[in-house]
Amino acid sequence: MQNLVHMNLEAYVSALGSKSPVPGGGGTAALAGALAAALGQMVGSLTVGKKKYAAVEEEMQKALAEAKALSESLLSLVDRDAEAFEPLSKAYGLPKDTEEEKAVREQIMETCLHDAAEVPFAILETLAKVTPLLSFFAANGSVLALSDAGCGAALAAGAARSALLNVLINTKSMTDRAHAEDLSFKAQKLCEEITDDADTIYGIVLNRYL
Repeated sequence: MQNLVHMNLEAYVSALGSKSPVPGGGGTAALAGALAAALGQMVGSLTVGKKKYAAVEEEMQKALAEAKALSESLLSLVDRDAEAFEPLSKAYGLPKDTEEEKAVREQIMETCLHDAAEVPFAILETLAKVTPLLSFFAANGSVLALSDAGCGAALAAGAARSALLNVLINTKSMTDRAHAEDLSFKAQKLCEEITDDADTIYGIVLNRYL
């Protein structure tokens, strides 16, 4: 399978718009999250070393490093999502004519669904670390890059909502309902926290320009 992260933008968008199962919504949520963190990183990069922001230099350097690491983690989840989905897409095509075939298919499907749901959940867990950084950048970063912090927040919110849908589409088909409901609940809570924080940041930035 082609490494999605190393595709150029035009090729990625073309593949996304095709009938190919990957890339899809999950990987693109991870990409959007990586871009959100990178926009925060941009704010930090434009702030460090400036006399006007010397009071927050140490904190800004730390936040800058954290944003870079989170962006890289989210990028790695683009390919992890594709790797997790490929076995699931093949499992849907397994035979189910006999009871034995149905049992084997169900067992394989369950494993694949668990794996496929874990990646978008990991995206949510990572995004939950991105929004506090965006809040810090918006409050303490260069005013010249304030809009970039707001754009990062908007992308983070969209990424979280997209990741949640990719958790739920997999948990809905699981036979282990206890695990499915637990993961769905946790994912929804994470999404709510991320989007609330992101919408607050976006609102603060927006009001600076109105």
